[in-house]
Amino acid sequence: MRYRYREEHEMKDSGVEWLGKIPKDWEIKRNRHIFDFRRREVNEYEDTTVLSLTTSGVKIKEDLSFGKSTESYIGHQLVYPGDIVFTPRDFDQTPILSGVSKYYGCISNLYFVLKCKSNISNYFVDYFWWGLKYKVDFFKNFSYGIRYGYNYDQFKDLLFLNPSYIEQEKIANFLDKKTSQFDLIISKKEELIQRLEEAKKSLISEVVTGKVKVVKSDDGYELVKRSSEEMKDSGVEWLGEIPKDWEVLKAARLANIVRGGSPRPAGDPRYFGGNEVPWITVGEVTKDENKYLNSVSSYLTLLGKEQSRFLEKGTLVMSNSGATLGVPKILNISGCINDGSLAFLNVKINKSYFYYLLKSRTEIFRKEMQISGQPNLNTDVVKSLYVLKPLESEQYIIAKYLDTKTVEINKLIDKSKKQIEKIKEAKQSLISEAVIGKIEILD
Repeated sequence: MRYRYREEHEMKDSGVEWLGKIPKDWEIKRNRHIFDFRRREVNEYEDTTVLSLTTSGVKIKEDLSFGKSTESYIGHQLVYPGDIVFTPRDFDQTPILSGVSKYYGCISNLYFVLKCKSNISNYFVDYFWWGLKYKVDFFKNFSYGIRYGYNYDQFKDLLFLNPSYIEQEKIANFLDKKTSQFDLIISKKEELIQRLEEAKKSLISEVVTGKVKVVKSDDGYELVKRSSEEMKDSGVEWLGEIPKDWEVLKAARLANIVRGGSPRPAGDPRYFGGNEVPWITVGEVTKDENKYLNSVSSYLTLLGKEQSRFLEKGTLVMSNSGATLGVPKILNISGCINDGSLAFLNVKINKSYFYYLLKSRTEIFRKEMQISGQPNLNTDVVKSLYVLKPLESEQYIIAKYLDTKTVEINKLIDKSKKQIEKIKEAKQSLISEAVIGKIEILD
């Protein structure tokens, strides 16, 4: 489908500062004139399909035990195919806005469930809201309070840009096609990122468990598969065979493993909100895929430092609690860690090699904790971890090789992520330009 940008003489002043000029034959109406505000219908049955508003639209809620669920959905409002479900406030700062339902079911009474009048395209309305949200933060401009929030009467007064029904449908169909094209490209890029992440994990695991050997070559290092003659039984079932000159030791023999500490009570101004001592939380440790932690966003006071655990620059740490447990990091700053992380002190092997060894165990840590039902990795669990110890010279070579290769892979991942952001911006820009009439759909 083709489109063109409208010329100046085809536009008129909308009379609305943030909206600017609009096509001469478009009208501005309020929501009260585009929806049939019918009486809310209430679900009376236990087996009614439960719906949820997501960033991908209105979906059937498959897992009723997950998320903001209640034991019974009797009393929730009914939704019919073609209805628009709208978020009247920004719950939990989520980006959810609206969606057209393809299903009959029930949904939380916190949402508005709306039916368009006969001369209004429901899909155009949905695109209109999304387009203006990203263009001018439309809903924030008309909200009451710091966060987005409307009651029914306030919602009825919100503005709507109203082209003819034929043009609404043309715009909606055009955007269906174009956004699908954008989404397909994004999906392929996300799949590439996933493959790169898996390749990185596999590479680290193969190298730190000795399945392949890092050897020097003319242009750096290369991997060589070890022969069976070079291997021996590790004595640990899940490890299998390892190189003959490698040792298997418990982590407790290679480092003093200690837990961080958090001042109590949390948020006490005597301890928190200072500018003297970097405060290294679980969020700081797990915020990215980088090997090193270079900065933090919050600080403790000197008194808070006394109530925590202070670590010097160069210390190896690892998150030990929550959904993001098992993430290692080397500190590039000195600071205090909270009780959601562990620290490895007096490390007796190459620290970078140890970092990659721990990184290869992240997913295993998480699965083991799920199976055991434990919420965190306590120091005893980590102390009993089996650690493979190559010769010191090989530890160094492994660390250098993985530094180089993971940086290369991370650059490819970052490049794809930036491309995705640009594609999303282009998609949002196209939606905005279409729903406010900057462009005309030709066929």
